[in-house]
Amino acid sequence: MTDKANEIAALLAPTVASLGLELLGAEYLPSPGGAMLRLYIDVPADAAQGDDARSVTIDDCEAVSREVSAQLDVEDPISSHYTLEVSSPGIDRPLFGAAQFARFAGESAKVVLRLPQDGRRRLQGEIVRVAGEDITFNVDGNEFTVRADNIEKARLVPDWAALGLSADKPRPGKGPGASKKQAGKKSTNKPAAKKPSRAE
Repeated sequence: MTDKANEIAALLAPTVASLGLELLGAEYLPSPGGAMLRLYIDVPADAAQGDDARSVTIDDCEAVSREVSAQLDVEDPISSHYTLEVSSPGIDRPLFGAAQFARFAGESAKVVLRLPQDGRRRLQGEIVRVAGEDITFNVDGNEFTVRADNIEKARLVPDWAALGLSADKPRPGKGPGASKKQAGKKSTNKPAAKKPSRAE
């Protein structure tokens, strides 16, 4: 996450937690026409397992959107016009922070680095282990260790074959008929701030 995204996530995490949900992380994408703030929420790990396991619903996304919109209007961490989007993580879930990588050790992830390391900014490989803030991947049979704070963005790479899907079948949330509502997302617009509009 960017520094701005980290700041916003830290600000909003308690509000999301008060609704019985977990804020996985935030993406903040500034642009001249208005920024995009995307929040990824999930149910806590202990509520996502067992016989009465539950997952994020449209109602959850809408509830979070209402609460954080009100908080953002008061706190005003984004001075320019922006669009808020609240989403469940999906199968190819984004990963934020070392703890989330540790939770999915053994699975494959696609990673973009903030700064090049060993001549590369992109990598894909199995999450081998996490030690503190060091995350080690198996990339083409070699171990590649990255500091969590040097990861710009990362997503799990689903095993589509194991999920009974293939390249010629629509993927959940990716098919031509998928809408934001079907994908578990809600967008709201905040009126332009009274301050001069500028990208953060």
